Amino acid sequence: MKHFGLIDSLQNPIGRSPFNLLYGKDCHLPVEVEYKALWAVKMLNFDIKAAQERRVMNLFELEEIRMNAYENSRIYKMRTKAAHDKLIRLKDFKVGDSVLLFNSKLRLFPGKLRSKWSGPFKIHEVLPYGSLTLLNQEGKEFTVNGHRCKPYLGMTPTEEIITPLQDPTPPKR
Repeated sequence: MKHFGLIDSLQNPIGRSPFNLLYGKDCHLPVEVEYKALWAVKMLNFDIKAAQERRVMNLFELEEIRMNAYENSRIYKMRTKAAHDKLIRLKDFKVGDSVLLFNSKLRLFPGKLRSKWSGPFKIHEVLPYGSLTLLNQEGKEFTVNGHRCKPYLGMTPTEEIITPLQDPTPPKR
């Protein structure tokens, strides 16, 4: 009985069950056929001329149902793509920018508080098709896909600034 659950259930984006799309009618469970449900008695009691006309009409209806399901599926895919594309931000990298690199090896042994990004790295060259050549701390170059990088917004330490502190004792009067 579990097998009939998916076949008979309504699929949301299409608006019809897979059985209905394939055969153009609702799925009747084997229990209904065994006990001669009312629909089975009505289906078996009609003349041939009416059956022929009904069959032709059913074929036209089935074609219309399939076209509607195809259209609903196409609209659903367009809306899903538009929602996904809205979330994608274009990354515009320039030579000299600092970036963080996604550490894809971390997926095997992730730590709860461990950062998934390593770096910062300097961009040495912007290659076509979104590739970047990066410089690490030692000055070695390596090429990565631009989708694995994100801009580094932190401060880069340039010089140590020493600020002399005054004596916290209050001045004498």
